[in-house]
Amino acid sequence: MAMADNTTAPAATGGPVTARALTRRFGEGPTAVEALRGVDLDVKERELVAVMGPSGSGKSTLMHLLAGLDTPTAGSVTIAGTELAGLGDSELTRLRRDHIGFIFQFFNLLPMLDAEENVTLPLAIAGERPDRDWVREVMAKLGLADRGTHRPSQLSGGEQQRVAIARALITRPTVMLADEPTGNLDSKTGGEILELLRQSIADYGQTTVMVTHDPRAASIADRILFIADGLVVKELTDVSAAEVINVIGELAD
Repeated sequence: MAMADNTTAPAATGGPVTARALTRRFGEGPTAVEALRGVDLDVKERELVAVMGPSGSGKSTLMHLLAGLDTPTAGSVTIAGTELAGLGDSELTRLRRDHIGFIFQFFNLLPMLDAEENVTLPLAIAGERPDRDWVREVMAKLGLADRGTHRPSQLSGGEQQRVAIARALITRPTVMLADEPTGNLDSKTGGEILELLRQSIADYGQTTVMVTHDPRAASIADRILFIADGLVVKELTDVSAAEVINVIGELAD
């Protein structure tokens, strides 16, 4: 993939996630920092895209912009056919509720709620009645069928992340945004979570964008985008964890 410094942005493809000439600058004048410098991105339906890069490369900024949690200095983000620019707070909240599922590194479960209540929390916030068959199906798929009444303190780290994935899936979102989903787990448990993420795409056609430092996590993706200094500098498909490590080493040189 060429360096992302082309002057003419490609036409939108109409996929679940699109970014065009995405720029984010923090500060003004000579001390300004450009976290992103004109990134173009298209994510297709049923695709898992991993985003990798060193600390400070811009990958977390990209995730925040895709989620509508931050506003670009220039460029645009489109989720499920809706451009985020110009949306009010309530419209952004509705778009995130209807189209985006979040998976966080530190789970972000509410300790006073049991597992099933955490899973169905997005529906409760939206004032929607849960489809009990769908709730049971999702929890069973994620190995939580007998853990629904357990609170987070009674669950292992892997089980808590399973709850977080179920919560992200429960609204049937257009796209899941996963921020370091294995970063707080041991190797074995992290591997199980990666299998579940991959399975969610096979079972539910779930489009996913995942930021990760973990070469093994990145290797399960359909595509890997490497970001450095605010630009997409390399794109790979169909590679092993060892090959990912080699690329990271090359980019660090």
